[in-house]
Amino acid sequence: MEKVTVRIDGMMCGMCEAHIADTIRAAFPDAKKVKASRAHGEATFITESGVDEARLKKAVDDTGYTFVSVSSEPYKKRGLFG
Repeated sequence: MEKVTVRIDGMMCGMCEAHIADTIRAAFPDAKKVKASRAHGEATFITESGVDEARLKKAVDDTGYTFVSVSSEPYKKRGLFG
C-alpha cells in the first residue's frame, strides 16, 4: 500500500476540499482515507495500486484547481498500540 500526497493550489474553503476529495475518489476508485486540506494545500490518500501521475494531474486540473506535484511513500498501518 502507498500513501499518496498531492500538492494542489487554489483550494479556498471546505467545499473546495470536498470537491478535490470527490474528484480523487472518482478517478481512483480504490483510494482509501481520502483527505484534502486547504490550509496545507494538499490532498492525501491510500491506495493499493500505483498512481498514474498524468491521470491524477488531469483530474485535478479539470476541476479548476492547479496540480503542483505528487509524491508517494510506503504506507504502514498502525495498530492500536503500535
